[in-house]
Amino acid sequence: MKQSHFFAHLSRMKLINRWPLMRNVRTENVSEHSLQVAMVAHALAAIKNRKFGGQLNAERIALLAMYHDASEVLTGDLPTPVKYFNSQIAQEYKAIEKIAQQKLVDMAPDELCDIFAPLIDENAWSEEEQAIVKQADALCAYLKCLEELSAGNNEFGLAKTRLEKTLELRRSQEMDYFMAVFVPSFHLSLDEISQDSPL
Repeated sequence: MKQSHFFAHLSRMKLINRWPLMRNVRTENVSEHSLQVAMVAHALAAIKNRKFGGQLNAERIALLAMYHDASEVLTGDLPTPVKYFNSQIAQEYKAIEKIAQQKLVDMAPDELCDIFAPLIDENAWSEEEQAIVKQADALCAYLKCLEELSAGNNEFGLAKTRLEKTLELRRSQEMDYFMAVFVPSFHLSLDEISQDSPL
């Protein structure tokens, strides 16, 4: 039986720190971020289905979100200001991401490639699935900014403003619901979010 480096590479997601150009009160790695994006994407899909007539597979969307940054085990996390400095760099980075995604898929055993390829290759996702994962990705980056600002780190002030514009561009009913119901708690301390539900 041939060995595969697929999961050995994926396990390195925890070694890739996000926000590398910024001072962080607490560093966040790609593995942690991917889990949070998966949970938020699942919630957005469930909210859309329950409240706004959606027909999404929320569990599949959670799975797609888990893998949405998987190619970064090969490319690293390029800071957003660099990635989107101009359209040419953004386009080239997309091409690099595509190559990395394919290289990662090629590491999986032949008999499992058809399972992992549609999770890692965003071109296999529907437009609606892509939109939900992108919303969740931006929301989680925004939540990171709130956490850093709440800890007194003003380094994230401009990032928060930039992400508010991104969220406005990706705005949806399910995102509005999530922002109204869940986001305010991110401004609170542990004591404040625990006082209504003591163990």
